[in-house]
Amino acid sequence: MAGSTTPDRPTMDGGPQEGPLIVTEDEGLLDDLLRLCAAAGAVPEVAHGIPARRERWETAPLVLVGADCADRLRGAARRQGVLLIGRDLDDHGVWRRAVDLGADHVLFLPDAESWLVDRIADVAEGVGRQALTVGVIGGRGGAGASTLACALAVTAARDGRRTMLIDGDPLGGGLDVLLGGEAAAGLRWPAFAQSRGRVGGGALEEALPELHSLRVLSWDRGDSVVIPSAAMRSVLAAARRRGGVVVVDLPRRVDEAAAEALAQLDMGLLVVPPELRAVAAAQRVASMVGMVLRDLRAVVRGPCGPGLPDEEIARLLGLPLAGELPPEPGLSAALASGAPPGGSRGGPLARFCSEFWAQALPSGGGVAV
Repeated sequence: MAGSTTPDRPTMDGGPQEGPLIVTEDEGLLDDLLRLCAAAGAVPEVAHGIPARRERWETAPLVLVGADCADRLRGAARRQGVLLIGRDLDDHGVWRRAVDLGADHVLFLPDAESWLVDRIADVAEGVGRQALTVGVIGGRGGAGASTLACALAVTAARDGRRTMLIDGDPLGGGLDVLLGGEAAAGLRWPAFAQSRGRVGGGALEEALPELHSLRVLSWDRGDSVVIPSAAMRSVLAAARRRGGVVVVDLPRRVDEAAAEALAQLDMGLLVVPPELRAVAAAQRVASMVGMVLRDLRAVVRGPCGPGLPDEEIARLLGLPLAGELPPEPGLSAALASGAPPGGSRGGPLARFCSEFWAQALPSGGGVAV
């Protein structure tokens, strides 16, 4: 029987959201696929047999074809994003039908349920290019890493980029405080501490406080100071799937959660004051971080004297130099008044961040190397 049905449901932004197309007459398989779509937060269109609308076959972001309908779709236009779904591992003919159909993958339920839910969820979230993810870590205590992390996020958001700032340092006092938003409504880290598996990127973004046009995942003022590595993995992966920019403020101690965050970074910035003791401390940090993160760069928090210029500090650390960060007069007073780091467009901090993003985010959107 030809025909299709689509449940009506508005998306979070109020516009229609196109879900996957399911093509099957196997009622048991249909029930399974509808359940998996619901788990992924997607609303599918169901075609009982050959889709009534040819354009739907061509435009659906993902097509889930039951093995029972594969033969009848043999003449359909070839396209990407077609998955052939079966439940009989002994059905060796399914591979021939997959070739005839031009399917990307052959999946067997229930074994492939977890993989399929992730794939459907990507469609539901409109996943495209992942966010450029930058971590900031201090070479020693008080180096200014949290200030730089906030400034990078504020500057990126001010330039119109989708931006999320993640506080990975449970002992840092909370980045929401540094941004003047400790009373802002929204969830903090303890609400995500038990997260496992896939976290919805859109749901994460909507749940967090919005400060200065960016979303912030910070700590509350409670006693909990532990991020399980599984929670860090799930939350950071969800943040990256939203695209744009993700900035992570990292602790100097590399525990399991910090190692998980480092593994998902595209780039790290090590903030180092121009002092010999600070350089010695930063060498230890760089050694630990470098075991996980391949692209680590030095940011020298100036001014640098003639005896220890920024290039020499980078050489001693064995790291490429991301730049020198000059001091910003009046920064402490501005923070005390509620202005965010990098809030002054003409200040040295904002200029450094703008220049950094201009190099790290070329027009093509890729990571500069």
